[in-house]
Amino acid sequence: MTKKFSQRAEDLRRALAQEAARIMAEHGIEDFLQAKRKAADRLGVNDVAVLPKNIEIVDALRAHQRLFGRETHDHTLREQRRIALDTMRLLAQFQPRLVGSVLTGTATNYSDINLHLFADASETVALHLLDLGVPHEFYERRVKMDAERSVNYPALRFEANGRSVDATVFPIDGIRQSPYSPVDGRPMKRADAREVALLIDAN
Repeated sequence: MTKKFSQRAEDLRRALAQEAARIMAEHGIEDFLQAKRKAADRLGVNDVAVLPKNIEIVDALRAHQRLFGRETHDHTLREQRRIALDTMRLLAQFQPRLVGSVLTGTATNYSDINLHLFADASETVALHLLDLGVPHEFYERRVKMDAERSVNYPALRFEANGRSVDATVFPIDGIRQSPYSPVDGRPMKRADAREVALLIDAN
């Protein structure tokens, strides 16, 4: 009985991961918890114990993207990475790093381009954008720095060639410590402009 229940729970967990991945891919939802809740609601699941981990949803998302519209996904990802690289070059003085789904390759057509910038003050980034004639808006982003500590950092949102760019501004020494990834709880992968250019050339 226990084995049968365990197998049923695993099957349900897998189905939830696949549904959450579909929701993220087709509806532009990037928040894992929101996608899990919508998937659970659609499948009529009330037991939080069977909700999938974020990494399981990412694996299901990769599988979904391979199966459905792979050429479209690859084209969109190349475009997003090219725009990211162009933007990073414009912001070179702030040592930009690409992070998130555009870097890892799981971005959907709705995904923002996420950058980490490093400056003494976020106002210097804002002034630079003004000099470039780029409208932007300020907000605060809560970033998990380790298992027990989250910090609010200033962030700017703006458009670049029709794509939304979300840039979080860290202190200059923040380049030494990458925040925790919401996917697997490990230090977030960051890529500089050279690494992003290599990614584009490789595809």
